[in-house]
Amino acid sequence: MVAPLDWGLGHATRCIPIVRALLQNNIQVILAAEGAQAALLKQEFPQLTCLPLTGYRVRYSRSRWLLPLKLLIQLPRLLANIRSEHDWLDVVIDQYQIDLVIADNRYGLNTKKIPCVFITHQLTIKAPSAWLEKRLQKINYRYINRFTACWVPDAAGKENAAGLLSHPANMPKTKVSYIGLLARFQKQPSATQFEYCILLSGPEPQRTLLENKILSGLSQVEGRILLVRGKPGSDEILKVPPHVTVKNHLPGNELGLALMQSEYIVSRSGYTTIMELLSLQKKAILIPTPGQTEQEYLAETLQQKQLSFTITQQQFNCQVHLEKAKQFGYISVELPLFMPVDIITLLNSIR
Repeated sequence: MVAPLDWGLGHATRCIPIVRALLQNNIQVILAAEGAQAALLKQEFPQLTCLPLTGYRVRYSRSRWLLPLKLLIQLPRLLANIRSEHDWLDVVIDQYQIDLVIADNRYGLNTKKIPCVFITHQLTIKAPSAWLEKRLQKINYRYINRFTACWVPDAAGKENAAGLLSHPANMPKTKVSYIGLLARFQKQPSATQFEYCILLSGPEPQRTLLENKILSGLSQVEGRILLVRGKPGSDEILKVPPHVTVKNHLPGNELGLALMQSEYIVSRSGYTTIMELLSLQKKAILIPTPGQTEQEYLAETLQQKQLSFTITQQQFNCQVHLEKAKQFGYISVELPLFMPVDIITLLNSIR
């Protein structure tokens, strides 16, 4: 069984290469998710059973400063969800004869009955203070150590994507394997159709706040622009300048082609998006979700490595910063990717 966290679509998206690898090696797969994550996985794998599994349903604030407080208020409910999914797992293991669980950041999906794998790139959880960060790591490891193994979607060496998030000074007790970047798309030569591809994603209300800011400035930007709104199921039509093409949503294959046909990608700095852009070696303009310390750290780290240009949502100005990105000294690196053949080696290592 493969079960992603419902914190945005990124966790479900990065499970797709894992599921593909299992299927290519003739391993039967059951999925577990709800809402948008379940819809995405069902679209990609319509032949597979998807069990309804209640998500953590984290709610966000409009203000980046209030976000930590809002998350803290929700903590008792999140802990209750973790206990609930732990009990749920014991029931479905027997019901569906599951013999392996792969949980992407779902802390409760572990049991002593069968091997359970935890997928995360956040061995370090960034926080506003060093004390809080250390405390969060202890809590994080307390849960991770209940799993048979931990798979980290990143490169093992100094050349990596997540920096200290995936390469902390102290490691958990459970076995950690660096499995390479999880990406749905493979780099292919493609003729440039768009100067900019703007990918909107992430939680509300911040997705809409960024969209409104971008829409107000598109008329001042030269070159063909593709705006992917990240709103599957929506039939809303936006009024935009003639050089802008709007898609409410793009399925995986179409999105991959759009990325390869675009010179610059404007997006959030979610880790799944970063893995895919690095795998395609695209020039990225990253705008972290306000208040998400992980995204802010990733964007800053990649800019320091000259792998991407970054700007805060508050400061972002379409005309000014899209032009500045053209002057940025991008460099590209080839980080190892997760390959379908790797899954057998990983599975053998936890038996």
